[in-house]
Amino acid sequence: MSDSPLIEMKNLKKWFPIKSGMLSAVKSYVRAVDGVDLSVMKGETLGIVGESGCGKTTLGRVLLGLTPITEGSVEYNGIDIRMMKNRELRKKMQIVFQDPGGSMNPRMSVRSIVGEPLIINGMSDGAELTKIIGELLESVGLSKNLMTRFPHEFSGGQKQRIAVARALALNPEFILLDEPTSALDVSVQAQVLNLLEDIQEEKGLTFVFITHSLNVVHHISDRVAVMYLGNIVELSDTVELFENPAHPYTHALLSAIPEISVEDSDERIILSGDVPSPADPPSGCVFHTRCPIAKEGVCDVEIPTLSSISGDHLVACHFPVEPGKSLPIVN
Repeated sequence: MSDSPLIEMKNLKKWFPIKSGMLSAVKSYVRAVDGVDLSVMKGETLGIVGESGCGKTTLGRVLLGLTPITEGSVEYNGIDIRMMKNRELRKKMQIVFQDPGGSMNPRMSVRSIVGEPLIINGMSDGAELTKIIGELLESVGLSKNLMTRFPHEFSGGQKQRIAVARALALNPEFILLDEPTSALDVSVQAQVLNLLEDIQEEKGLTFVFITHSLNVVHHISDRVAVMYLGNIVELSDTVELFENPAHPYTHALLSAIPEISVEDSDERIILSGDVPSPADPPSGCVFHTRCPIAKEGVCDVEIPTLSSISGDHLVACHFPVEPGKSLPIVN
């Protein structure tokens, strides 16, 4: 992993307007991503975790240029992605979607699916194209003889391998992995994760891995960013985050990881209330309405900044949990 950033997000916001009335006037906004400052280092795997609806996927789509930016910027190698041509951006940045079957045209053969990026960009055709597609399929553990088949003829794990082959077709530097293993069996998940690690090491790729599975993040990520209601609330090296979580929300997420031990299985931090609406986020710290250690007059008023508590361990909390300490547990 390099010390220089490949991607830098600065005060990144993506707000979706809520319209009403006959004239479709903007009534309010859904603050899906609300002021994110985050860097992705060259050659690393950055995991982004959080509950459903926290803004993970929207953040990923914005940093790829698939969804327009409301405010702030995304820089790729120091260049704002809005200044780059779409074709140039797609050659450098690719995505593997959560549902491999849903991201493929059922009427297209594997040859057409994997070869389409090369054809669109005028990089290959004919016999040379067939040769490249065969090599791509073999690089993800599939036989080149399968290229005449269609998506419905493959298992979920095989479809995801095809999706990875398609993402590699243009030889990108960066791949966004949007929950690529959530629809797969556990044994198949391990195969896909090992495949991704091998490809990253071989090609020197940079990954952002979006998931709600902390076990997967622990296995594959170099660093982890924890999102809550459109904000990054904690960012750290993976080992440090799992051993010394500092944000109360991170503690709650880690306590929800299933344990094999019977003694530990009922030790869960139960957060009070529901996740607030991103259309009407709470004042002050966005987590204070569910936080077991929030203090009135501080957490409900002042917005915490993402600050260092130890080296590269950053947390957005007025009262971060000290190493070795735990939150109240509700059985």
